Amino acid sequence: MSSFSNPHYMYLFDLKNGKKKLAYGESPQDALKIMRVRLSEAEVAEIIPDQYIKINQRQLQKYVHNLG
Repeated sequence: MSSFSNPHYMYLFDLKNGKKKLAYGESPQDALKIMRVRLSEAEVAEIIPDQYIKINQRQLQKYVHNLG
């Protein structure tokens, strides 16, 4: 069964440099796990794991200028 049969959400995690990193997953922890697979160790180290907001696709345009 596909993992997408469960709802997935978009999360914006704060980075140490003041920008934000977009991720998706069933939960914030799942989104972090997915990012650890996709990003380098240095990129993952920049993420502040307990500082995030949950957004929907319509809200993404409000934050696109902060993505890093």
